[in-house]
Amino acid sequence: MARKILLDVDPGIDDAVAICLALHEPMLEVVAITATGGTVSPEQSTLNVQAVVEQLDPPRWPRLGCASPDQILRADRRHLFGVDGFCGAHFSVAKRHHQHSSVKVICDEVRSAPGDVTIVATGPLTNIAAALRQQPDLASMIRHLIMLGGTLSGPGNVTAAAEFNIYCDAEAAREVFHSQLTKTLVPIDLTARILLSFDLLEKLPAEESPRGRLLRQLLPGAFRTYRQQLGIEGIHLHDAVAVIAAIEPKLFSTQRMYGDIETEGTLTHGTTILDRRLHPEHRPNLDVVVDLDSAEVTKRIFDRLTQPA
Repeated sequence: MARKILLDVDPGIDDAVAICLALHEPMLEVVAITATGGTVSPEQSTLNVQAVVEQLDPPRWPRLGCASPDQILRADRRHLFGVDGFCGAHFSVAKRHHQHSSVKVICDEVRSAPGDVTIVATGPLTNIAAALRQQPDLASMIRHLIMLGGTLSGPGNVTAAAEFNIYCDAEAAREVFHSQLTKTLVPIDLTARILLSFDLLEKLPAEESPRGRLLRQLLPGAFRTYRQQLGIEGIHLHDAVAVIAAIEPKLFSTQRMYGDIETEGTLTHGTTILDRRLHPEHRPNLDVVVDLDSAEVTKRIFDRLTQPA
Protein backbone atom coordinates (compact mmCIF):
# COMPACT_ATOMS: atom_id res chain seq x y z
CA MET A 1 0.00 0.00 0.00
CA ALA A 2 1.36 3.40 -1.01
CA ARG A 3 2.37 5.72 1.82
CA LYS A 4 0.60 9.07 1.98
CA ILE A 5 2.99 11.98 1.66
CA LEU A 6 2.65 15.75 1.61
CA LEU A 7 5.43 17.88 0.11
CA ASP A 8 6.00 21.37 1.53
CA VAL A 9 8.37 23.02 -0.95
CA ASP A 10 9.90 26.29 -2.19
CA PRO A 11 10.71 25.51 -5.88
CA GLY A 12 13.62 25.85 -6.93
CA ILE A 13 15.00 23.37 -9.42
CA ASP A 14 15.89 20.82 -6.75
CA ASP A 15 12.34 21.02 -5.34
CA ALA A 16 10.97 20.51 -8.84
CA VAL A 17 13.09 17.37 -9.16
CA ALA A 18 11.88 16.19 -5.74
CA ILE A 19 8.26 16.67 -6.88
CA CYS A 20 9.04 14.71 -10.03
CA LEU A 21 10.51 11.84 -7.99
CA ALA A 22 7.59 11.71 -5.57
CA LEU A 23 4.84 11.88 -8.19
CA HIS A 24 6.38 8.99 -10.15
CA GLU A 25 7.12 6.80 -7.13
CA PRO A 26 4.68 3.85 -6.82
CA MET A 27 5.48 3.54 -3.11
CA LEU A 28 4.10 7.02 -2.46
CA GLU A 29 0.70 8.65 -2.73
CA VAL A 30 1.29 12.40 -2.94
CA VAL A 31 -1.85 13.81 -1.35
CA ALA A 32 -0.79 17.46 -1.54
CA ILE A 33 2.01 19.82 -2.50
CA THR A 34 2.12 23.07 -0.56
CA ALA A 35 4.16 26.12 -1.46
CA THR A 36 6.29 28.24 0.84
CA GLY A 37 8.52 31.16 -0.02
CA GLY A 38 12.24 30.57 0.23
CA THR A 39 14.26 30.05 -2.93
CA VAL A 40 11.86 32.53 -4.53
CA SER A 41 9.09 34.80 -3.29
CA PRO A 42 5.89 33.24 -1.89
CA GLU A 43 3.95 34.28 -5.00
CA GLN A 44 6.54 32.79 -7.36
CA SER A 45 6.74 29.61 -5.30
CA THR A 46 2.99 29.13 -5.65
CA LEU A 47 3.25 29.56 -9.42
CA ASN A 48 6.24 27.19 -9.60
CA VAL A 49 4.43 24.39 -7.75
CA GLN A 50 1.50 24.72 -10.12
CA ALA A 51 3.79 24.85 -13.17
CA VAL A 52 5.66 21.67 -12.22
CA VAL A 53 2.47 19.70 -11.57
CA GLU A 54 0.89 20.97 -14.78
CA GLN A 55 3.97 19.96 -16.77
CA LEU A 56 4.03 16.48 -15.24
CA ASP A 57 0.23 16.11 -15.41
CA PRO A 58 0.08 13.00 -13.16
CA PRO A 59 -2.91 10.64 -13.39
CA ARG A 60 -4.02 11.75 -9.92
CA TRP A 61 -3.39 15.40 -9.12
CA PRO A 62 -2.44 16.22 -5.54
CA ARG A 63 -4.07 19.17 -3.81
CA LEU A 64 -2.05 22.35 -4.19
CA GLY A 65 -1.56 24.94 -1.48
CA CYS A 66 -0.51 28.54 -2.04
CA ALA A 67 2.11 30.34 0.05
CA SER A 68 1.06 33.31 2.12
CA PRO A 69 1.93 36.60 0.37
CA ASP A 70 2.59 38.01 3.85
CA GLN A 71 5.37 35.53 4.57
CA ILE A 72 8.51 37.34 5.73
CA LEU A 73 11.85 35.76 4.82
CA ARG A 74 15.40 36.83 5.63
CA ALA A 75 16.94 35.60 2.36
CA ASP A 76 16.25 34.01 -1.03
CA ARG A 77 18.30 32.27 -3.73
CA ARG A 78 17.36 34.43 -6.71
CA HIS A 79 21.00 35.51 -7.13
CA LEU A 80 21.77 31.88 -7.97
CA PHE A 81 18.68 30.57 -9.73
CA GLY A 82 17.05 33.71 -11.13
CA VAL A 83 13.85 35.54 -10.24
CA ASP A 84 11.76 32.51 -11.23
CA GLY A 85 14.00 30.01 -9.39
CA PHE A 86 14.22 27.93 -12.57
CA CYS A 87 17.31 29.55 -14.15
CA GLY A 88 15.09 31.19 -16.76
CA ALA A 89 13.15 28.07 -17.85
CA HIS A 90 9.71 29.59 -18.36
CA PHE A 91 6.43 27.72 -17.87
CA SER A 92 3.10 29.41 -18.44
CA VAL A 93 0.40 28.43 -15.96
CA ALA A 94 -3.37 28.58 -16.12
CA LYS A 95 -4.97 30.96 -13.63
CA ARG A 96 -6.44 29.00 -10.73
CA HIS A 97 -9.57 30.04 -8.90
CA HIS A 98 -10.53 29.09 -5.34
CA GLN A 99 -6.94 28.66 -4.19
CA HIS A 100 -6.44 27.36 -0.66
CA SER A 101 -3.60 28.39 1.60
CA SER A 102 -0.81 25.93 2.26
CA VAL A 103 -1.62 25.94 5.97
CA LYS A 104 -5.26 25.02 5.31
CA VAL A 105 -4.26 22.22 2.93
CA ILE A 106 -1.80 20.80 5.47
CA CYS A 107 -4.42 20.83 8.24
CA ASP A 108 -7.13 19.36 5.99
CA GLU A 109 -5.00 16.51 4.64
CA VAL A 110 -3.60 15.51 8.03
CA ARG A 111 -7.06 15.54 9.63
CA SER A 112 -8.55 13.52 6.78
CA ALA A 113 -6.04 10.70 7.44
CA PRO A 114 -4.80 11.03 11.03
CA GLY A 115 -1.62 9.08 11.66
CA ASP A 116 -1.08 8.30 7.98
CA VAL A 117 0.46 11.41 6.40
CA THR A 118 4.22 11.94 6.27
CA ILE A 119 5.30 15.51 5.52
CA VAL A 120 8.54 16.16 3.68
CA ALA A 121 9.50 19.82 4.16
CA THR A 122 12.31 20.97 1.87
CA GLY A 123 12.01 24.73 2.40
CA PRO A 124 11.60 27.09 5.35
CA LEU A 125 9.33 25.67 8.05
CA THR A 126 6.89 28.60 8.05
CA ASN A 127 3.85 26.56 6.99
CA ILE A 128 4.48 23.73 9.42
CA ALA A 129 4.87 26.12 12.37
CA ALA A 130 1.74 28.04 11.35
CA ALA A 131 -0.32 24.84 11.07
CA LEU A 132 0.79 23.70 14.54
CA ARG A 133 0.10 27.16 15.96
CA GLN A 134 -3.36 27.18 14.43
CA GLN A 135 -4.24 23.59 15.42
CA PRO A 136 -1.93 22.38 18.22
CA ASP A 137 -3.42 18.88 18.29
CA LEU A 138 -2.21 18.37 14.70
CA ALA A 139 1.20 17.30 16.03
CA SER A 140 -0.24 14.01 17.26
CA MET A 141 -1.89 13.32 13.88
CA ILE A 142 1.16 13.73 11.61
CA ARG A 143 2.84 10.38 11.08
CA HIS A 144 6.33 11.80 10.51
CA LEU A 145 7.95 15.09 9.53
CA ILE A 146 11.14 14.90 7.46
CA MET A 147 12.90 18.28 7.41
CA LEU A 148 15.71 19.30 5.09
CA GLY A 149 17.88 21.85 6.82
CA GLY A 150 20.65 22.75 9.18
CA THR A 151 24.07 21.16 9.29
CA LEU A 152 25.49 18.35 11.37
CA SER A 153 29.08 19.55 11.50
CA GLY A 154 29.70 21.67 8.43
CA PRO A 155 29.54 25.43 7.87
CA GLY A 156 26.38 27.21 6.83
CA ASN A 157 25.51 27.94 3.22
CA VAL A 158 23.87 31.36 3.61
CA THR A 159 26.02 32.68 6.47
CA ALA A 160 29.14 31.24 8.00
CA ALA A 161 26.99 29.56 10.65
CA ALA A 162 23.49 29.10 9.24
CA GLU A 163 21.86 26.92 6.59
CA PHE A 164 19.40 28.58 4.20
CA ASN A 165 16.09 26.85 5.05
CA ILE A 166 16.50 27.39 8.78
CA TYR A 167 17.91 30.91 8.44
CA CYS A 168 14.97 32.09 6.29
CA ASP A 169 12.52 31.62 9.17
CA ALA A 170 14.50 30.65 12.24
CA GLU A 171 11.62 31.38 14.60
CA ALA A 172 9.36 28.93 12.76
CA ALA A 173 12.11 26.30 12.76
CA ARG A 174 12.55 26.70 16.51
CA GLU A 175 8.80 26.20 17.05
CA VAL A 176 8.85 23.02 14.98
CA PHE A 177 11.96 21.68 16.71
CA HIS A 178 10.27 22.16 20.09
CA SER A 179 6.97 20.63 18.98
CA GLN A 180 5.78 17.13 19.88
CA LEU A 181 6.01 15.98 16.27
CA THR A 182 7.82 12.78 15.34
CA LYS A 183 10.51 14.33 13.20
CA THR A 184 13.78 13.70 11.40
CA LEU A 185 16.28 16.33 10.34
CA VAL A 186 18.24 15.75 7.13
CA PRO A 187 21.25 18.14 7.34
CA ILE A 188 22.55 19.66 4.12
CA ASP A 189 26.18 18.74 4.77
CA LEU A 190 24.98 15.12 4.53
CA THR A 191 22.87 15.67 1.39
CA ALA A 192 25.85 17.51 -0.16
CA ARG A 193 27.61 14.15 -0.38
CA ILE A 194 25.29 13.37 -3.29
CA LEU A 195 26.61 14.90 -6.51
CA LEU A 196 24.94 14.20 -9.85
CA SER A 197 27.28 14.38 -12.85
CA PHE A 198 26.72 15.65 -16.39
CA ASP A 199 26.00 12.05 -17.42
CA LEU A 200 22.51 12.56 -16.06
CA LEU A 201 21.60 14.90 -18.94
CA GLU A 202 22.40 12.22 -21.53
CA LYS A 203 20.23 9.59 -19.82
CA LEU A 204 17.02 11.59 -19.23
CA PRO A 205 13.75 10.27 -20.70
CA ALA A 206 12.78 11.41 -24.18
CA GLU A 207 11.47 14.94 -24.58
CA GLU A 208 8.16 13.54 -25.82
CA SER A 209 7.30 12.46 -22.27
CA PRO A 210 6.15 15.08 -19.70
CA ARG A 211 8.85 14.06 -17.22
CA GLY A 212 11.62 14.08 -19.83
CA ARG A 213 10.49 17.42 -21.22
CA LEU A 214 10.39 19.05 -17.76
CA LEU A 215 13.78 17.73 -16.67
CA ARG A 216 15.42 18.64 -19.98
CA GLN A 217 14.21 22.22 -19.54
CA LEU A 218 15.27 22.55 -15.90
CA LEU A 219 18.49 20.63 -15.34
CA PRO A 220 20.84 22.26 -17.90
CA GLY A 221 20.35 25.59 -16.13
CA ALA A 222 21.14 23.96 -12.79
CA PHE A 223 24.38 22.45 -14.10
CA ARG A 224 25.34 25.81 -15.62
CA THR A 225 24.67 27.69 -12.36
CA TYR A 226 26.62 25.22 -10.24
CA ARG A 227 29.59 25.48 -12.59
CA GLN A 228 29.59 29.25 -13.13
CA GLN A 229 28.44 30.46 -9.70
CA LEU A 230 29.72 27.77 -7.35
CA GLY A 231 32.61 26.22 -9.25
CA ILE A 232 31.15 22.71 -8.92
CA GLU A 233 31.21 20.21 -11.81
CA GLY A 234 27.83 18.63 -11.11
CA ILE A 235 24.72 19.44 -9.09
CA HIS A 236 23.45 18.76 -5.61
CA LEU A 237 19.78 17.74 -5.42
CA HIS A 238 19.30 18.15 -1.67
CA ASP A 239 15.50 18.00 -1.85
CA ALA A 240 15.54 14.79 -3.86
CA VAL A 241 17.66 13.19 -1.12
CA ALA A 242 14.96 14.08 1.42
CA VAL A 243 12.36 12.31 -0.73
CA ILE A 244 14.60 9.23 -0.94
CA ALA A 245 14.81 9.34 2.87
CA ALA A 246 11.02 9.02 2.95
CA ILE A 247 11.02 6.15 0.44
CA GLU A 248 14.04 4.15 1.63
CA PRO A 249 14.93 5.10 5.21
CA LYS A 250 17.23 2.07 5.51
CA LEU A 251 19.80 3.94 3.42
CA PHE A 252 20.12 6.53 6.20
CA SER A 253 21.54 6.25 9.71
CA THR A 254 19.97 8.46 12.38
CA GLN A 255 20.73 9.40 15.96
CA ARG A 256 18.44 10.82 18.66
CA MET A 257 19.54 14.32 19.67
CA TYR A 258 18.36 17.52 21.25
CA GLY A 259 18.12 20.25 18.61
CA ASP A 260 17.49 23.96 18.89
CA ILE A 261 17.76 27.07 16.71
CA GLU A 262 19.61 30.28 17.51
CA THR A 263 17.19 33.20 16.96
CA GLU A 264 18.99 36.11 18.62
CA GLY A 265 22.68 36.07 17.71
CA THR A 266 23.97 38.73 15.34
CA LEU A 267 26.49 36.44 13.66
CA THR A 268 24.78 33.15 14.44
CA HIS A 269 21.10 33.82 13.71
CA GLY A 270 19.53 30.68 12.22
CA THR A 271 22.28 28.33 13.36
CA THR A 272 21.11 24.80 14.05
CA ILE A 273 22.36 23.63 17.46
CA LEU A 274 22.58 19.84 17.85
CA ASP A 275 23.68 18.69 21.29
CA ARG A 276 25.98 15.72 20.67
CA ARG A 277 27.41 15.54 24.17
CA LEU A 278 27.38 12.24 26.00
CA HIS A 279 25.12 13.72 28.70
CA PRO A 280 23.04 16.54 27.16
CA GLU A 281 21.11 18.93 29.38
CA HIS A 282 17.81 18.38 27.55
CA ARG A 283 15.96 15.30 26.39
CA PRO A 284 16.36 14.47 22.69
CA ASN A 285 13.56 15.93 20.58
CA LEU A 286 14.34 14.69 17.06
CA ASP A 287 16.20 12.15 14.98
CA VAL A 288 19.12 13.49 12.95
CA VAL A 289 20.62 11.83 9.88
CA VAL A 290 24.28 11.28 10.75
CA ASP A 291 25.28 9.08 7.79
CA LEU A 292 23.93 7.81 4.49
CA ASP A 293 24.87 5.34 1.80
CA SER A 294 26.06 7.91 -0.74
CA ALA A 295 26.51 5.46 -3.61
CA GLU A 296 23.08 3.88 -3.18
CA VAL A 297 21.24 7.17 -2.68
CA THR A 298 22.91 8.60 -5.79
CA LYS A 299 21.94 5.47 -7.74
CA ARG A 300 18.33 5.65 -6.56
CA ILE A 301 17.98 9.26 -7.69
CA PHE A 302 19.77 8.65 -11.01
CA ASP A 303 17.72 5.54 -11.78
CA ARG A 304 14.40 7.17 -10.93
CA LEU A 305 15.12 10.24 -13.03
CA THR A 306 16.35 8.29 -16.05
CA GLN A 307 13.90 5.41 -16.13
CA PRO A 308 11.90 5.31 -19.41
CA ALA A 309 8.65 7.24 -19.36
